[in-house]
Amino acid sequence: MSLFQARIKEVQSFLSNKDIVLGYRKLMDCAMDTQDMAIYNQMIHLTDWKENHPEDVDGLVEKAQSIIENLKRISVQENSSQDAVIEATEITKTYNNNGFKLGPVSLSIKKGNVYGLVGENGNGKTTLLRILAKELEPSSGSMTYRLDNQVKGDFKLRTQLVYIPQRTATWYGSLKDNLKFVLSSYGVPADENETRVLMMIARLGLWNYKHLKWSELSSGYKMRFELARTLLRQPELLLLDEPLANLDVNAQQVILEDLKSICNSINNPIALILSSQQLYEVEKVSDKVIFLKNGQYTDNSDSEVAVNHQLIIEIDTTATREELLAVFKPMDLEKLIYNGGVFMVYFKPTVAFYSVMTALGSHQVPVTYLRNISNSTRRFFIS
Repeated sequence: MSLFQARIKEVQSFLSNKDIVLGYRKLMDCAMDTQDMAIYNQMIHLTDWKENHPEDVDGLVEKAQSIIENLKRISVQENSSQDAVIEATEITKTYNNNGFKLGPVSLSIKKGNVYGLVGENGNGKTTLLRILAKELEPSSGSMTYRLDNQVKGDFKLRTQLVYIPQRTATWYGSLKDNLKFVLSSYGVPADENETRVLMMIARLGLWNYKHLKWSELSSGYKMRFELARTLLRQPELLLLDEPLANLDVNAQQVILEDLKSICNSINNPIALILSSQQLYEVEKVSDKVIFLKNGQYTDNSDSEVAVNHQLIIEIDTTATREELLAVFKPMDLEKLIYNGGVFMVYFKPTVAFYSVMTALGSHQVPVTYLRNISNSTRRFFIS
């Protein structure tokens, strides 16, 4: 079974179990992978019907099944390249006016993967993104770009890599017309232009907003339309600076899952690097998390921790330090730190996470929040 057929089967499973929201998004991903305008138009018509019949779940599943049968008959070209689109070697950036230095940073970025970029403000996240986007020149080191549509010159290179800053420029006119203008500037014919734009609008949950103007949107939907404009260009590398900053908790998770799915496209995979303060949300979707502190690079495959296998627990509780020490006394406790909000508890590698939960439960310790951060970049923030 091909990867495309496996994804279709997954869509059928979601829809049959009435996981409509996720199943429908996955169905659109499969449709977009075909690059077939007839399939696109079927999805566009179904999206319009869905918005006008929001309660008719059975009708939606039945109509979706018809499209699924058409998808099964289509052969999709799979882009399975595992080559890195960027190889950065020992890059640094020094600012003499304030003494800040980024790096040295070495990394390899591959298509179809999501890379989270985290760290406190002022530690070099935006600087690193702008260097990778060729908006800034590194002070030292080298970068190699290996894009499928290899082009010469920085201007043409930027058609294949896109950097979206936290604050984007204002659009004028209707949002749909702006998106159509993007494709027309790339020479896409009018009939295909309309279809591709409407399909991207549907995929990013913007169907009921397509005729609005920029000033009529919330910050979160402005970011979604900016992503739509970017993704229509089918970039090979996407760099996002704080895309979650103006989104509520639910919207953050939805857009991250959408980005993960779109970057994992079979036909047009994208390498994605996104910076964010939303550590745990980013870790859920990232294949690798990069942590910057004082310009220095670490990631969540840090070899020292991998060898040590130390268990680190984060606990939010009304219990006192003395009460927690009494609970953990029989265990291989190394240290317990209170940062004014939560406790950070360090155990030797011999301790299992479930035994910590068992100890807390058997002593009836009131726990608001409990998390194993042994393999999370959260450990770098508090170490």
